[in-house]
Amino acid sequence: MEKRTRRTFDANFKHNALRMVFDEGVPLEEVARKLDIHRQVLHRWKQDYKQDPKNAFPGRGRRKDLEEENRKLRQALKNAEEEREILKKTLTILSRPRSIDSGL
Repeated sequence: MEKRTRRTFDANFKHNALRMVFDEGVPLEEVARKLDIHRQVLHRWKQDYKQDPKNAFPGRGRRKDLEEENRKLRQALKNAEEEREILKKTLTILSRPRSIDSGL
């Protein structure tokens, strides 16, 4: 039995396939047959595109953007947690009763 490898399609390929369906009016099944892809795959691309045309096919580039944003957010969270700890320590020090001898 031959093992099939999973094929990947870039965003341009997906857009061209959907252009055939939407703009040229070619039936989805026929486009799938012409491009040698399963009709369910093409149907899923169509649904994804209808839900969010701008971000329907993010590809690897979009993932890198999300990873970068995630890294920045983690760093901002770390900074906020450090600031919070500093403020807690400061509050502890400043809330102690002051003695006359300490000069405060």
